[in-house]
Amino acid sequence: MITVLAGGTGSVKLVRGLASQRSDITVISNVGDNYWLYGMYVCPDIDTIIYGLAGILDESRGWGVKKDTNNFLRQMEVFGEETWFRVGDRDAATHLIRTNMLKNGKNLSDITTWMCEKFAIESKVIPITDNSVETRITSNDEDLHLQEYWVKHRGKGPIEGIQYIGADKSRPNPAAINAIQDSELVIIAPGNPLTSIGPMLGIKGVRKELSKNRKKVIAVSPIIGNKSFSGPAGQYMEAAGIQVSVFGLAQMYADVCSKLVIDSKDKAQIKQIEAMDLKVYDTKLKMQNKVSEEALASFILKQVKV
Repeated sequence: MITVLAGGTGSVKLVRGLASQRSDITVISNVGDNYWLYGMYVCPDIDTIIYGLAGILDESRGWGVKKDTNNFLRQMEVFGEETWFRVGDRDAATHLIRTNMLKNGKNLSDITTWMCEKFAIESKVIPITDNSVETRITSNDEDLHLQEYWVKHRGKGPIEGIQYIGADKSRPNPAAINAIQDSELVIIAPGNPLTSIGPMLGIKGVRKELSKNRKKVIAVSPIIGNKSFSGPAGQYMEAAGIQVSVFGLAQMYADVCSKLVIDSKDKAQIKQIEAMDLKVYDTKLKMQNKVSEEALASFILKQVKV
Protein backbone atom coordinates (compact mmCIF):
# COMPACT_ATOMS: atom_id res chain seq x y z
CA MET A 1 0.00 0.00 0.00
CA ILE A 2 1.08 3.56 -0.77
CA THR A 3 -0.23 6.41 1.36
CA VAL A 4 -0.33 10.05 0.30
CA LEU A 5 -0.82 13.04 2.58
CA ALA A 6 -2.75 15.40 0.37
CA GLY A 7 -4.37 18.80 0.17
CA GLY A 8 -4.86 21.31 -2.64
CA THR A 9 -4.59 21.24 -6.42
CA GLY A 10 -0.98 20.02 -6.60
CA SER A 11 -1.89 17.00 -4.52
CA VAL A 12 -4.74 15.75 -6.68
CA LYS A 13 -2.53 15.76 -9.78
CA LEU A 14 0.04 13.51 -8.13
CA VAL A 15 -2.66 11.28 -6.62
CA ARG A 16 -4.19 10.81 -10.07
CA GLY A 17 -0.80 9.92 -11.48
CA LEU A 18 -0.16 7.37 -8.74
CA ALA A 19 -3.65 5.87 -9.05
CA SER A 20 -3.06 5.31 -12.78
CA GLN A 21 -0.22 2.92 -11.87
CA ARG A 22 -1.23 1.45 -8.52
CA SER A 23 -4.60 0.27 -7.23
CA ASP A 24 -3.58 0.30 -3.57
CA ILE A 25 -3.46 4.07 -3.00
CA THR A 26 -4.67 5.53 0.29
CA VAL A 27 -5.10 9.29 0.50
CA ILE A 28 -5.03 11.02 3.88
CA SER A 29 -6.78 14.35 3.34
CA ASN A 30 -6.43 17.72 4.99
CA VAL A 31 -9.57 19.06 6.71
CA GLY A 32 -8.30 22.51 7.70
CA ASP A 33 -9.95 24.03 4.60
CA ASN A 34 -13.40 22.72 5.57
CA TYR A 35 -16.00 25.45 5.69
CA TRP A 36 -19.65 25.94 6.64
CA LEU A 37 -21.51 27.54 3.72
CA TYR A 38 -25.27 28.22 3.72
CA GLY A 39 -25.60 25.59 6.45
CA MET A 40 -23.73 23.02 4.35
CA TYR A 41 -20.41 21.44 5.35
CA VAL A 42 -17.93 21.91 2.50
CA CYS A 43 -14.74 19.80 2.42
CA PRO A 44 -12.71 21.22 -0.49
CA ASP A 45 -9.63 19.01 -0.23
CA ILE A 46 -11.59 15.77 0.22
CA ASP A 47 -13.92 16.63 -2.65
CA THR A 48 -11.08 17.65 -4.98
CA ILE A 49 -9.45 14.25 -4.47
CA ILE A 50 -12.74 12.39 -4.98
CA TYR A 51 -13.70 14.40 -8.06
CA GLY A 52 -10.18 14.06 -9.47
CA LEU A 53 -10.13 10.29 -9.09
CA ALA A 54 -13.68 10.04 -10.44
CA GLY A 55 -12.72 11.97 -13.56
CA ILE A 56 -15.21 14.80 -13.02
CA LEU A 57 -12.93 17.50 -11.57
CA ASP A 58 -13.06 20.94 -13.16
CA GLU A 59 -9.38 20.98 -14.09
CA SER A 60 -9.41 24.56 -15.31
CA ARG A 61 -10.20 25.74 -11.78
CA GLY A 62 -8.64 22.84 -9.90
CA TRP A 63 -11.78 22.31 -7.81
CA GLY A 64 -15.50 21.66 -8.25
CA VAL A 65 -17.28 19.60 -10.89
CA LYS A 66 -16.51 20.19 -14.56
CA LYS A 67 -19.33 21.68 -16.65
CA ASP A 68 -21.31 22.34 -13.47
CA THR A 69 -24.20 24.81 -13.56
CA ASN A 70 -24.80 27.71 -11.17
CA ASN A 71 -28.57 27.97 -10.75
CA PHE A 72 -28.29 27.48 -6.99
CA LEU A 73 -25.92 30.44 -6.66
CA ARG A 74 -28.09 32.62 -8.88
CA GLN A 75 -31.03 31.98 -6.60
CA MET A 76 -28.91 32.73 -3.53
CA GLU A 77 -28.09 36.08 -5.12
CA VAL A 78 -31.81 36.74 -5.51
CA PHE A 79 -32.18 36.11 -1.79
CA GLY A 80 -29.42 38.63 -1.10
CA GLU A 81 -26.78 36.12 0.02
CA GLU A 82 -23.06 36.53 -0.61
CA THR A 83 -21.84 34.29 -3.43
CA TRP A 84 -18.06 34.68 -3.31
CA PHE A 85 -17.65 30.93 -2.74
CA ARG A 86 -18.54 29.65 -6.20
CA VAL A 87 -20.20 26.34 -5.46
CA GLY A 88 -21.89 24.68 -8.44
CA ASP A 89 -25.17 22.76 -8.45
CA ARG A 90 -23.74 19.23 -8.54
CA ASP A 91 -21.08 20.24 -6.04
CA ALA A 92 -23.76 21.61 -3.71
CA ALA A 93 -25.49 18.22 -3.77
CA THR A 94 -22.29 16.66 -2.39
CA HIS A 95 -22.16 19.18 0.46
CA LEU A 96 -25.87 18.83 1.22
CA ILE A 97 -25.85 15.03 1.46
CA ARG A 98 -22.69 15.15 3.60
CA THR A 99 -24.32 17.64 5.97
CA ASN A 100 -27.47 15.55 6.30
CA MET A 101 -25.41 12.46 7.07
CA LEU A 102 -23.44 14.37 9.73
CA LYS A 103 -26.70 15.52 11.32
CA ASN A 104 -27.88 11.89 11.33
CA GLY A 105 -24.86 10.80 13.36
CA LYS A 106 -22.39 9.66 10.71
CA ASN A 107 -18.78 10.80 11.07
CA LEU A 108 -16.73 12.38 8.29
CA SER A 109 -14.68 9.21 7.75
CA ASP A 110 -17.73 7.02 7.17
CA ILE A 111 -19.30 9.63 4.89
CA THR A 112 -16.11 9.94 2.84
CA THR A 113 -15.88 6.15 2.44
CA TRP A 114 -19.53 6.08 1.33
CA MET A 115 -18.90 8.86 -1.19
CA CYS A 116 -15.89 7.03 -2.63
CA GLU A 117 -18.16 4.05 -3.21
CA LYS A 118 -20.82 6.23 -4.86
CA PHE A 119 -18.23 7.73 -7.19
CA ALA A 120 -16.78 4.25 -7.89
CA ILE A 121 -13.31 5.18 -6.63
CA GLU A 122 -10.93 2.32 -6.00
CA SER A 123 -8.52 4.31 -3.83
CA LYS A 124 -9.24 4.97 -0.16
CA VAL A 125 -9.72 8.55 0.99
CA ILE A 126 -9.35 9.16 4.72
CA PRO A 127 -9.85 12.50 6.52
CA ILE A 128 -6.89 13.13 8.83
CA THR A 129 -9.39 13.56 11.68
CA ASP A 130 -13.13 13.50 12.32
CA ASN A 131 -12.75 16.50 14.61
CA SER A 132 -12.98 20.14 13.59
CA VAL A 133 -9.75 21.84 12.49
CA GLU A 134 -9.79 25.31 10.94
CA THR A 135 -6.88 27.01 9.25
CA ARG A 136 -7.23 30.68 10.10
CA ILE A 137 -5.28 33.66 8.79
CA THR A 138 -4.65 36.91 10.60
CA SER A 139 -4.58 39.79 8.13
CA ASN A 140 -4.79 43.49 8.96
CA ASP A 141 -5.51 42.45 12.55
CA GLU A 142 -8.59 40.54 11.35
CA ASP A 143 -9.08 36.81 12.05
CA LEU A 144 -10.27 35.05 8.88
CA HIS A 145 -10.99 31.48 7.87
CA LEU A 146 -8.59 30.42 5.12
CA GLN A 147 -11.47 30.36 2.62
CA GLU A 148 -12.42 33.91 3.52
CA TYR A 149 -8.85 35.15 3.21
CA TRP A 150 -7.93 33.35 0.00
CA VAL A 151 -11.27 33.19 -1.87
CA LYS A 152 -13.34 36.10 -0.57
CA HIS A 153 -10.47 38.57 -0.18
CA ARG A 154 -8.32 36.97 -2.92
CA GLY A 155 -5.31 36.80 -0.59
CA LYS A 156 -4.71 40.53 -0.94
CA GLY A 157 -4.03 41.44 2.67
CA PRO A 158 -0.73 40.86 4.50
CA ILE A 159 -0.44 37.53 6.33
CA GLU A 160 0.30 38.30 9.97
CA GLY A 161 -0.31 34.84 11.39
CA ILE A 162 -1.47 31.30 10.60
CA GLN A 163 -3.24 29.12 13.15
CA TYR A 164 -4.72 25.63 13.07
CA ILE A 165 -7.65 26.05 15.44
CA GLY A 166 -8.62 22.76 17.06
CA ALA A 167 -5.59 20.81 15.83
CA ASP A 168 -4.06 20.45 19.28
CA LYS A 169 -7.29 18.98 20.65
CA SER A 170 -8.11 16.77 17.67
CA ARG A 171 -7.67 13.02 17.61
CA PRO A 172 -5.98 11.68 14.50
CA ASN A 173 -8.06 9.25 12.50
CA PRO A 174 -6.97 5.74 13.57
CA ALA A 175 -7.28 4.60 9.94
CA ALA A 176 -4.84 7.34 8.91
CA ILE A 177 -2.31 6.30 11.54
CA ASN A 178 -2.68 2.65 10.51
CA ALA A 179 -2.13 3.61 6.88
CA ILE A 180 1.12 5.40 7.76
CA GLN A 181 2.30 2.39 9.75
CA ASP A 182 1.26 -0.27 7.23
CA SER A 183 2.34 1.40 3.97
CA GLU A 184 5.52 0.53 2.15
CA LEU A 185 5.78 4.16 1.09
CA VAL A 186 4.30 7.40 2.46
CA ILE A 187 4.31 10.43 0.16
CA ILE A 188 3.83 14.01 1.29
CA ALA A 189 2.22 15.50 -1.81
CA PRO A 190 3.25 18.88 -3.25
CA GLY A 191 0.52 20.72 -1.37
CA ASN A 192 0.98 24.04 0.38
CA PRO A 193 3.24 23.13 3.33
CA LEU A 194 1.51 25.60 5.65
CA THR A 195 -2.17 25.40 4.71
CA SER A 196 -2.54 21.94 3.14
CA ILE A 197 0.05 19.78 4.92
CA GLY A 198 0.64 21.95 8.00
CA PRO A 199 -2.82 21.44 9.54
CA MET A 200 -2.32 17.67 9.41
CA LEU A 201 1.12 17.85 11.00
CA GLY A 202 -0.37 20.09 13.68
CA ILE A 203 -2.67 17.33 14.92
CA LYS A 204 -1.27 15.65 17.99
CA GLY A 205 0.47 12.39 17.14
CA VAL A 206 0.62 12.77 13.35
CA ARG A 207 4.05 14.39 13.16
CA LYS A 208 5.35 11.90 15.74
CA GLU A 209 4.03 8.94 13.70
CA LEU A 210 5.63 10.22 10.51
CA SER A 211 8.92 10.75 12.36
CA LYS A 212 8.81 7.16 13.61
CA ASN A 213 8.32 5.99 10.02
CA ARG A 214 10.66 8.62 8.52
CA LYS A 215 12.71 6.13 6.47
CA LYS A 216 9.76 5.33 4.21
CA VAL A 217 8.44 8.91 3.91
CA ILE A 218 9.21 10.96 0.79
CA ALA A 219 8.11 14.57 0.28
CA VAL A 220 7.51 16.22 -3.09
CA SER A 221 8.33 19.92 -3.31
CA PRO A 222 5.67 22.46 -4.33
CA ILE A 223 8.49 25.00 -4.75
CA ILE A 224 10.60 25.69 -7.83
CA GLY A 225 13.24 28.37 -7.43
CA ASN A 226 11.83 30.96 -5.05
CA LYS A 227 8.12 30.46 -5.71
CA SER A 228 5.45 27.78 -5.79
CA PHE A 229 4.58 26.24 -9.15
CA SER A 230 0.84 26.49 -8.35
CA GLY A 231 -0.99 28.25 -5.57
CA PRO A 232 0.25 30.56 -2.80
CA ALA A 233 2.70 28.28 -0.96
CA GLY A 234 5.55 30.75 -1.37
CA GLN A 235 3.44 33.60 -0.04
CA TYR A 236 2.57 31.65 3.13
CA MET A 237 6.15 30.46 3.67
CA GLU A 238 7.48 34.00 3.38
CA ALA A 239 4.87 35.25 5.87
CA ALA A 240 5.92 32.53 8.32
CA GLY A 241 9.56 33.58 8.06
CA ILE A 242 10.57 30.45 6.14
CA GLN A 243 12.95 30.72 3.20
CA VAL A 244 10.97 30.25 -0.02
CA SER A 245 13.13 27.55 -1.54
CA VAL A 246 13.51 23.80 -1.51
CA PHE A 247 16.03 24.29 1.29
CA GLY A 248 13.42 26.11 3.35
CA LEU A 249 10.98 23.29 2.62
CA ALA A 250 13.56 20.70 3.64
CA GLN A 251 13.98 22.46 6.98
CA MET A 252 10.22 22.18 7.54
CA TYR A 253 10.07 18.47 6.69
CA ALA A 254 13.48 17.12 7.77
CA ASP A 255 12.09 15.40 10.88
CA VAL A 256 9.21 13.66 9.06
CA CYS A 257 10.79 12.42 5.82
CA SER A 258 14.07 10.90 4.66
CA LYS A 259 13.72 11.74 0.96
CA LEU A 260 12.79 14.85 -0.98
CA VAL A 261 11.89 15.21 -4.65
CA ILE A 262 12.80 18.61 -6.09
CA ASP A 263 12.72 20.17 -9.54
CA SER A 264 15.85 19.80 -11.65
CA LYS A 265 16.13 23.61 -11.72
CA ASP A 266 17.03 23.44 -8.02
CA LYS A 267 19.86 20.91 -8.32
CA ALA A 268 22.33 23.45 -6.94
CA GLN A 269 20.74 23.04 -3.50
CA ILE A 270 21.09 19.26 -3.30
CA LYS A 271 24.29 19.15 -1.25
CA GLN A 272 22.93 21.69 1.22
CA ILE A 273 19.76 19.63 1.67
CA GLU A 274 21.59 16.30 1.92
CA ALA A 275 23.53 17.75 4.85
CA MET A 276 20.22 17.48 6.76
CA ASP A 277 20.24 13.68 6.33
CA LEU A 278 17.83 13.80 3.40
CA LYS A 279 18.22 11.89 0.14
CA VAL A 280 17.37 14.20 -2.75
CA TYR A 281 15.97 13.27 -6.18
CA ASP A 282 15.49 15.80 -8.96
CA THR A 283 13.13 15.71 -11.92
CA LYS A 284 10.58 17.87 -13.71
CA LEU A 285 7.88 18.69 -11.15
CA LYS A 286 5.27 20.65 -13.07
CA MET A 287 2.21 18.52 -13.81
CA GLN A 288 0.43 20.18 -16.71
CA ASN A 289 -1.44 17.18 -18.12
CA LYS A 290 -2.10 13.47 -17.63
CA VAL A 291 1.25 12.50 -19.18
CA SER A 292 3.27 14.68 -16.81
CA GLU A 293 1.21 13.52 -13.81
CA GLU A 294 1.97 9.90 -14.61
CA ALA A 295 5.62 10.70 -15.38
CA LEU A 296 6.18 12.22 -11.93
CA ALA A 297 4.35 9.36 -10.22
CA SER A 298 6.42 6.83 -12.16
CA PHE A 299 9.65 8.64 -11.28
CA ILE A 300 8.84 8.55 -7.57
CA LEU A 301 7.90 4.88 -7.60
CA LYS A 302 10.99 3.88 -9.57
CA GLN A 303 13.43 5.94 -7.53
CA VAL A 304 12.28 4.46 -4.24
CA LYS A 305 11.87 1.04 -5.88
CA VAL A 306 8.23 0.44 -4.94
